[in-house]
Amino acid sequence: MRKNVVGKPECIMSGSFCCLRWCCGTGFNSGHERLKELPSVTLDTSHMGNDVVIVKNGRRICGSGGALATAPIVQNKAYFEAKLQQRGVWGLGLATQNTDLDHLPMGRSAESWVLRSDGKVYSNDEEQAKLADVPQEGDVIGISYDHVEMNFYVNGKNQHCPVTRLKGTFFPTFYGKDAYTFFLN
Repeated sequence: MRKNVVGKPECIMSGSFCCLRWCCGTGFNSGHERLKELPSVTLDTSHMGNDVVIVKNGRRICGSGGALATAPIVQNKAYFEAKLQQRGVWGLGLATQNTDLDHLPMGRSAESWVLRSDGKVYSNDEEQAKLADVPQEGDVIGISYDHVEMNFYVNGKNQHCPVTRLKGTFFPTFYGKDAYTFFLN
């Protein structure tokens, strides 16, 4: 634990929450065990399409079909991203466990909300939003979700096309066919 300029304990945790137990005088010895490493969320081989291939310890998807991540989004805010390593027909976004991962393109039902390779976001087979920049091979596509709206980023640039009205428990999802590859960052 580092001390600040007035000699008080200071909690420094990049990209995470700071534990405030020092302010209350209880310290970190309250029965909670600190994580040495954050749990890894990867692609779930038990929730993927029949012709999907997942490699690189659950971080790369190719083949034909979709896959869900191993954990749903349950906290107040979430962000995930993937690098489009090879062009083709692809999509990424949010989906429930009831999504048909073999029925492409995803976004045809109310069970998935996905950005497709044409730069448009679909759900229930209706266009919900359109990105200013259509992602290309080599781009990093990011998605933030706060249980109110979903936002998209291309190479860190906000696309300013929020999608709202999402309801339910969602998992990050990725799909593709015809020579595409995503690598989860």
